[in-house]
Amino acid sequence: MKELALKYGCNPNQKPSRVYMEEGELPIEVLNGRPGYINLLDALNSWQLVKELKAATGMAAAASFKHVSPAGAAVGTPLSDTLRKIYFVDDVKIPLSPIATAYARARGADRMSSFGDFIALSDTCDVATATLIKREVSDGVIAPDYTPEALEMLKEKRNGTYCVIKIDPAYRPDPIERKQVFGVTFEQGRNEIDLTGDNLFKNVPTDNKNFTEEAKRDLKIALITLKYTQSNSVCYVKDGQAIGIGAGQQSRIHCTRLAGNKADIWWLRQCPKVLALPFKEGIRRADRDNTIDVYIGDEYEDVLREGTWQNFFTEKPEPLTAEEKKAWIAKNTNVCLGSDAFFPFGDNIERAHKSGVQYIAQAGGSVRDDHVVETCNKYGIAMAFTGIRLFHH
Repeated sequence: MKELALKYGCNPNQKPSRVYMEEGELPIEVLNGRPGYINLLDALNSWQLVKELKAATGMAAAASFKHVSPAGAAVGTPLSDTLRKIYFVDDVKIPLSPIATAYARARGADRMSSFGDFIALSDTCDVATATLIKREVSDGVIAPDYTPEALEMLKEKRNGTYCVIKIDPAYRPDPIERKQVFGVTFEQGRNEIDLTGDNLFKNVPTDNKNFTEEAKRDLKIALITLKYTQSNSVCYVKDGQAIGIGAGQQSRIHCTRLAGNKADIWWLRQCPKVLALPFKEGIRRADRDNTIDVYIGDEYEDVLREGTWQNFFTEKPEPLTAEEKKAWIAKNTNVCLGSDAFFPFGDNIERAHKSGVQYIAQAGGSVRDDHVVETCNKYGIAMAFTGIRLFHH
């Protein structure tokens, strides 16, 4: 197929709309549903991300995409009982395959942002993965293949309209890419920078120069994720998954704060007091996610006030105090942080340190690099200057 007609573009008034190949055939096959313009932007960007994660780590990888940036990305490292619980997969009776585990991590890191996502899988979608996808609110999935059983399960989702896309994993695009803005054609070489090797960690200006193998893996995950995140962007990673992504901010420190706040929420959801919240039977996962998010935040009274808490809980929980939150967040350690360009000031490091960051990979090249290095040294953080900028627009 050389061309695929779409219902409309980014918005309903933007017609006509289509995707097409000037030469050759489209590398995708729509197995079910009717993808939209934004669906396909998410699908093609997220596929590149998981393909690179698989190449860099040798592990099954998944991504959860929303509005052309990842809400989550992960590889299939094993899940603890706590993560199984906060990702709502502790009730799944069948064993989770590596690709299913990768998806559970990618979806679970920031469940608020992942609501209504487009999913990318590096490996064949199996029954375990389809089981997890089928129960979540999602727009579609792209993968290199599907088992017959998994495909039938996904075809039943959303009353038979769920978008299922198969992509040719051998497809290689032209090395020159183009797009139009206001009738003007932009042309550039594709960003084919290799982020799989350990040469990323050769320039280490900090006193601490020790990067564990797990840290190197997680920093590669951070950088590859940033490669497909709208800039400016910053990504926190721990144990093989992004736990906080700050995308599209004009200020670097705002990226670091946004992503750090998301990382803190991910960690706070594992706090025993949060895990023990007495939710009513039958409450929907989306409502539970929203309630936990408010309970953890500064507006906790919105779910604890009289007449409201009864909608969610069997008994009124005690608030999670600022002191309790600070003490729990302080227990999060060995977090990795990647940035798509240099940190201009040490304030980014100060904020990262509050969320347990111990390892950093960033481009370097700021006139204040010395201040950034000095701030890392104050906290014993190991930081590599990659010399690589990863802007994505």
